[in-house]
Amino acid sequence: MNFSEVFKQTNQLCKVSPDGKYLATCVQYRLVVRDMSTLQILHLYSCLDQISHMDWSSDSLFILCAMYKRGMVQVWSLEQPDWHCKIDEGSIGLLSSRWSPDGRHILNTTEFHLRITVWSLCTKAVSYIKYPKVCQKGIDFSRDGSYMALAERRDCKDYVSVFVCDDWHLLRHFETETQDLAGLEWSPNGCVLAVWDSCLEYKVLLYSLDGRLLSTYSAYEWSLGIKSVTWSPSSQFLAIGSYDEKVRILNHITWKKVAQFEHPASINSTKAVVYKEVERRPAVGAEDLSLQTISDGSALFNTRSKYEINPLPVQIPVVKPDQDRANPKIGVSALAFSSDSRYLATKNDNMASVVWVWDTQKMSLEAVLEQTSAVRCFQWDPRRPRLALCTGNARLYLWTPAGCVSVQVPTEGGFQVQALNWHCRGDALLVLGKEQLCLCYMDADQDHE
Repeated sequence: MNFSEVFKQTNQLCKVSPDGKYLATCVQYRLVVRDMSTLQILHLYSCLDQISHMDWSSDSLFILCAMYKRGMVQVWSLEQPDWHCKIDEGSIGLLSSRWSPDGRHILNTTEFHLRITVWSLCTKAVSYIKYPKVCQKGIDFSRDGSYMALAERRDCKDYVSVFVCDDWHLLRHFETETQDLAGLEWSPNGCVLAVWDSCLEYKVLLYSLDGRLLSTYSAYEWSLGIKSVTWSPSSQFLAIGSYDEKVRILNHITWKKVAQFEHPASINSTKAVVYKEVERRPAVGAEDLSLQTISDGSALFNTRSKYEINPLPVQIPVVKPDQDRANPKIGVSALAFSSDSRYLATKNDNMASVVWVWDTQKMSLEAVLEQTSAVRCFQWDPRRPRLALCTGNARLYLWTPAGCVSVQVPTEGGFQVQALNWHCRGDALLVLGKEQLCLCYMDADQDHE
């Protein structure tokens, strides 16, 4: 495992291109594009103001930089550095900006969700979509880029419109059976659209492409409901995390619950391995370095922390949430399936320092990772079942079915890892600090673990 030098970045605006060849980073109003293999600067662009949001086009040929304060978007071309494009939304303002799947249209959501403006880079044509709903996830494209589903609110009712992305014509428009639609998401195969209600109403609705209601699922009616929803990459499972600290798994044939994962404060299951991070002060001298070894034989030196396997039963640290405050720290806020759909990682907010890994074949708890600090984020390797996570300190952590490892980021000045992003090939990890970033390269033998 090797680390690159450290580079500057602002607001964690750093993304590897979809083809994996380039790394784009924003530093205040500048956009820097590097060669991913050498990290040499290929292009340097200057925007008109500090960049709020940055995104690659799907073919890795263009980058958009949005400046929300100015209501403006600038687009840059990698093939033609002299070509430039500026989109100004004017006094109506700009709330968000994103690419369409074809990488030749830009969708701008204006202030107060008054409308979505679709700008064509090829024809310079402009079209408008009215009534976009203010919600957590109100727009989603199908994986193949053919369709866009949009949540709408008109006449105090929720609707979904399905557009064909080729020419933006309306394919379907239907009212949803929701009180206050909070989000929608296509299944990876593009056959089913999941729509869920606000946290005050536990309801998930599953629609076909033509707008037919296939099924409705509700686990309970009292108190707070759904907090997170995600599909498995295979489209076979829909995982629903809720405020009652449970994850429910629906299957794609009957849309009935096939499993329920709870997050108990006491773990007694002999099937699960509980890893606990143990911190040690760094000592002087090579003999004091702790050698952390994964069972495949690859070793990593680490002077700060290591994982120990806890004997059962294990008590999980629980923080009692303040029920009087808005958005109480309780319930399952984060869900992520591994690329092969074999494992599901979850985080329950009132157990903030713990990540749970579930086996979806056995429908049982596989592993528990108890950290010394609250988990900031976790993300699966896009090629194999390997989970990376960070907790805001100078380390990153990796879990595989073979074991766990804690890795010190070897940089000066106290690099604190705030977020992680895998390279699309899974052979490198983008490690983001507050105002810095570096790349962590996986060893070849680890890579084929």
